[in-house]
Amino acid sequence: MKTETTIILLRAGSLAPRRERLIAAALRADAVLAYPTETFYGLGVLAFSEKAVEKVFRLKRRDMGKPLSLVVSDMAMAEDISASMPPIARDLAREFWPGPLTLVLKAKPVFPRAMLGPGGSVAVRVPGPAWLRALIRRLGVPLTATSANISGEGEISDPARLVQLFQSKVELIIDGGRTPGGLPSTIIDLTAPRPRILRPGAVPAAVLRKFSV
Repeated sequence: MKTETTIILLRAGSLAPRRERLIAAALRADAVLAYPTETFYGLGVLAFSEKAVEKVFRLKRRDMGKPLSLVVSDMAMAEDISASMPPIARDLAREFWPGPLTLVLKAKPVFPRAMLGPGGSVAVRVPGPAWLRALIRRLGVPLTATSANISGEGEISDPARLVQLFQSKVELIIDGGRTPGGLPSTIIDLTAPRPRILRPGAVPAAVLRKFSV
């Protein structure tokens, strides 16, 4: 069944308050949002909503055993959803947030099962765009941040390609123009005794060495 898609233009890197309220209301009703980040376009739903999370898995044709990453508004929200916040997480956050560094942390029992990785973990970051952090702050809960693509295919930085792929499949698309692209976020697992890079990315491994990563 086709979905009516509303396309919203991001002007001068900000959302008008009326647009922000419209998007927040739709997300609270389990809508799916395609939106630009500091790297590529992502798919966002409320990370606490099992129904909405399952919609993203279906859209991406993604294996349910591969959890979705998420974005939060700030460190305080990251702490609210984490069962434990090791000191290195705070150090890394101070250095690289907002930005393309994803930290895998042990989660509180507030997420749908599909959002959880090994040992009940979640992958979280604070995104670069200020308008996106403001939207998440208004929502009061994390937003999923999985790439807006079909699983196994390349990430999308061109809004025209995004619209071609997801129009009539998601409720909302924010057209922020072409995103910077490049490398996706670097992912670091902080749930084990020693930090480990799970996915090299935009934050180089050489820069992380001073944090014993």
